[in-house]
Amino acid sequence: MHTRDTIVALSTPAGPGARAIVRISGPAAAAVLAPLLATPQDLNARRRALLSGHLRLPDLAPIPADVYFWGAPHSYTGQDLAEIHLLSSPPLVELVIAQLLQAGCRAAQPGEFTMRAFLAGKLDLTRAEAVHAVIESTSRNELKQALKQLAGGVARPLQELRDDLLDLLADVEAALDFAEEDIRFVQPEEMLKRISKALAQVTLLGKQLEQRGLADRVFRVVLTGRPNAGKSSLFNALAGADALVSPQPGTTRDYLVRRLQLGETLIELVDTPGWQAETGTIEMQAQTLAREQAEQADLLLLCLEAGHPLTPEEEALRRRPHPPVVTIGTKCDLAMPLCDIPATSAVTGCGLDTLRALLADYARRQRQPALAPSLSRCRHHVESCLEQLRRAHGIVLFEEPPELLALELRGALEQLGEMVGTVYTDDLLDRIFSRFCIGK
Repeated sequence: MHTRDTIVALSTPAGPGARAIVRISGPAAAAVLAPLLATPQDLNARRRALLSGHLRLPDLAPIPADVYFWGAPHSYTGQDLAEIHLLSSPPLVELVIAQLLQAGCRAAQPGEFTMRAFLAGKLDLTRAEAVHAVIESTSRNELKQALKQLAGGVARPLQELRDDLLDLLADVEAALDFAEEDIRFVQPEEMLKRISKALAQVTLLGKQLEQRGLADRVFRVVLTGRPNAGKSSLFNALAGADALVSPQPGTTRDYLVRRLQLGETLIELVDTPGWQAETGTIEMQAQTLAREQAEQADLLLLCLEAGHPLTPEEEALRRRPHPPVVTIGTKCDLAMPLCDIPATSAVTGCGLDTLRALLADYARRQRQPALAPSLSRCRHHVESCLEQLRRAHGIVLFEEPPELLALELRGALEQLGEMVGTVYTDDLLDRIFSRFCIGK
């Protein structure tokens, strides 16, 4: 990416709506924007500005719009940055962007605005990744975690840890410089104490990352069971869907997916074909699909028709450790289910609210926030940093050469630097920012 280019992109979802935001960033932002303004403005002389007025576009009447302008370096990207707020009419938005491209802008690549903010020192990598997590959040809990990281929940303690280790490294290297004078800038006991403190901080961070987990997809609940066990009826009742329902066993030949919002929790509900003998090509494909979906589930919902005893196959499935299995009695308007399983009826609605609450509870307990790529990257650096700090501790403890201690401390600092982005490569930045949507 060439950061001296002036870039443009739509920063709001495409399509009709009350408001669209077209964002421009780069050294020529004021120059490309000026011809579009109905009232001439000298934006270059401004630190920040809000202009309410109209845009001039070819062959169109003046278009009502608000224009926000921030001069470098007082903007999100650290460059001249402008936003055009106008009605979200797709043809109108396309015409505005076309005019800006014709004036010298380049279409922004995914995540390029946030990458420029990082390169300008406005964000570190953990906060840049939190921007993506905020956009991708599917629940209030995920949003809270992402906002906490965006506010410095990871970066701030890391920066304090880096400062402590830099001070320790400075003391060690100063002692190396004056080795012939036998001057000690810090006693071994003090070094052990400071390294132990760093080990404790990094270990705590590792545990926090472990608790947050690495999953970044919606919690997936798969309905499974015998043919005609009421799976599709239950699926329709829960998700408001229209899966084909018939008393004929084996009606479902493909799987159906619907997303279901349960309060603040989003889950993905999947209806699969019932278990049956593979007597032909279609049945074989249906059973293969059902097995594949079951393997990808976060929770299996075993549907058991009320009044029917458990088969050995169902008993074996209930003992399966992963993914967890919850057995639900269906068609309880026709018969009584087994006493130890929840009863539901797609006809009367009996038990559906209880089932929704149960699914939401499982999702909240097992579903983790959408900071997965950031957490995965950070965990790698945390483990490497821990290993080097342990070696540094051993070097001091066993009175090994201080040159080795300095080497291990530099390595630990480099791992922390890669975590927050003071040390980075172009490949790393491409991996992080290419996941963003265009306009962010």
